[in-house]
Amino acid sequence: MKGKEEFARQVLAHKSLIKEHFGQEPEVFRNTELVYSDEIGSMVAGMGYKAMLTEGAKHVLGWKSPNFLYCNAINPKLKLLLKNFKLSDDIAFRFSNKGWPEYPLTADKYVEWLNQTPKNEEVINLFMDYETFGEHQWEETGIFEFMKALPESVFRNSPFTFSTPSEVAKKLQVVSAAHVPNPISWADEERDLTAWLGNEMQHEAFEKLYSLGEKVYATNDDSIKQDYAYLQVSDHFYYMSTKFFSDGEVHSYFNPYDTPYDAFINYMNILSDFEIRVNASIRSHVDNDVARLSKIIREKDEQLEKLEKRLSAKTSDTAKKSVTAKKSIPAKKSTTAKTSTTAKKSTTMKKSATSAKKKQ
Repeated sequence: MKGKEEFARQVLAHKSLIKEHFGQEPEVFRNTELVYSDEIGSMVAGMGYKAMLTEGAKHVLGWKSPNFLYCNAINPKLKLLLKNFKLSDDIAFRFSNKGWPEYPLTADKYVEWLNQTPKNEEVINLFMDYETFGEHQWEETGIFEFMKALPESVFRNSPFTFSTPSEVAKKLQVVSAAHVPNPISWADEERDLTAWLGNEMQHEAFEKLYSLGEKVYATNDDSIKQDYAYLQVSDHFYYMSTKFFSDGEVHSYFNPYDTPYDAFINYMNILSDFEIRVNASIRSHVDNDVARLSKIIREKDEQLEKLEKRLSAKTSDTAKKSVTAKKSIPAKKSTTAKTSTTAKKSTTMKKSATSAKKKQ
């Protein structure tokens, strides 16, 4: 949402980790909280990804179903798999709610809902956090037994199979482009970014954080760069949310702070300390550069001094040769003088001859 270069750096770092630990190069991209827009999708496509997961938000799809394969509006080569939020949230949020009319949810009941999907719809994307299993839905709720029973029930009672996102993107044909000019996510009722950027505190913290980006990468300090990445974790801004009602309950469940204002004050204090570290590192870096440049200047001065001495020596040799040449010049003048004297004598003789003729 702010730093495209930083976004690309983190994506490449994550890609390298996947390659290191699993021996695979990912082809499908899943952004934080399924955040997506046309522009973000275009950037992801530019990094070589073939498909991307995002929310099947009502205000984006309108009457359309999320159970088809879509594509990016800017770069159609990027396929889009849209989350079926009802069937996903039945597991992620409503599973343990005893006030829910469908409680308790069993694997067989869930498969019945899958079978009610219109026959022409091609895929059902179930996206949820890992924290759903064991944190949001505790073991005591029966979530693990449900997930263990689900695959067998799907195979036994429905025509559905399971596929990876890459397999879906390769197998199915795109039905249309999904136009998402403004960013969406899978958070809250609005399915937008207000969970992280919905009030002035969040915006102030967000702007302050990314104003340090250029300085951070001028430090050449890996520990500072790593801390900068930690400070960008979306949860920091999530804790500052002032939302209420059902969304507020979800926010408070995951929030270690008593109030969003406590979260804001703590984050800004940490950010202030971080900025001091960044500035100190830059000064140190600048001092090192000054020392390095001063050394270079001294070396150049020494070289110039040596060259000046050599030039001075050559100039002195040339001057000596010039003096020697000047000493030989008077001898030439003497010869000329003699010639001149002879000429004068000749003239006198001529005049004398003329005078003799006149006398005769």
